Amino acid sequence: MGKTIVKWMILTALLTCTVILTVWAGNRAQASMCQGIEVVVEGGDPRGAARTRRGVYNEVLRFDSHLLQKRAASINILALQQHLSRISNFESVSCLVTSQGKLRVTVVPMIPEIRVFDGNESYYINKDGKRIAANAEFFADVPVVRGRFTKDFPPTSVLPVVRFVRNDSTLKHLVSMFEAKDADDILLIPRVAGHVINFGDASGLERKRRALMAIYRNVMPYKGWEEYDTISVKFRGQVVATRRDKSAAAHSAVLTEEADLEEASLAAHSGAVRADIGAANDSTQSVNEKRKTKTNT
Repeated sequence: MGKTIVKWMILTALLTCTVILTVWAGNRAQASMCQGIEVVVEGGDPRGAARTRRGVYNEVLRFDSHLLQKRAASINILALQQHLSRISNFESVSCLVTSQGKLRVTVVPMIPEIRVFDGNESYYINKDGKRIAANAEFFADVPVVRGRFTKDFPPTSVLPVVRFVRNDSTLKHLVSMFEAKDADDILLIPRVAGHVINFGDASGLERKRRALMAIYRNVMPYKGWEEYDTISVKFRGQVVATRRDKSAAAHSAVLTEEADLEEASLAAHSGAVRADIGAANDSTQSVNEKRKTKTNT
């Protein structure tokens, strides 16, 4: 019984000492000059963490440019936290002075999915469509979408297409940006100049990809990348490639199919595909003749 009491007394003494030392260290830190600014970024894209830390550090100094020449106790922690919280780039912000006398700012960044250019406005949106200020200090590069957006056609309407392209090993290297004319005309702008790709709306994305790859494989090698200004895969079973030269007798190339337009059907089942290319060159005509011959046999 006596030993138990002694143990509890020792434990109580240790806890008391810990509390006293913590309070003493805190008071000492508050009484000393600010020893620096420490920014902690929790979550978000690791690639943009360094940029976010620099952005937060600069924002703290914009709030109080003399902060590093002040005593830690004189820093208005609440006002600083409220100032940083008003920036839409963060989910949450917390500020405190450490026992070493440093100002520690912890932020959880808002994660943007796309950057939107809408008329004279430019901003980011996250996965839920929440608007984030276009502050380059806090974010790495994200896909760019240009368009005129409304309440009935918000930027989130384009997100399924952006995600599909981002997750596709071929398209992510092909596409440089997106342009949304309206909900039924979402354009992909390739890195290789010459044409744009009309993906239509955000439905049937895998089917549209197969159709695009089909025309890239079966038409573009013969016609070139600058023959057409628009390749449209928006309609099921049909690809329409509009000529850049509008004065040509046949202004477009059309590939249609009874079922889904797929690479495999173009290569191995050309009887299911009808090519109508009015001003095709000799190479293209030769390919079409071979396809018709194969179909007839």
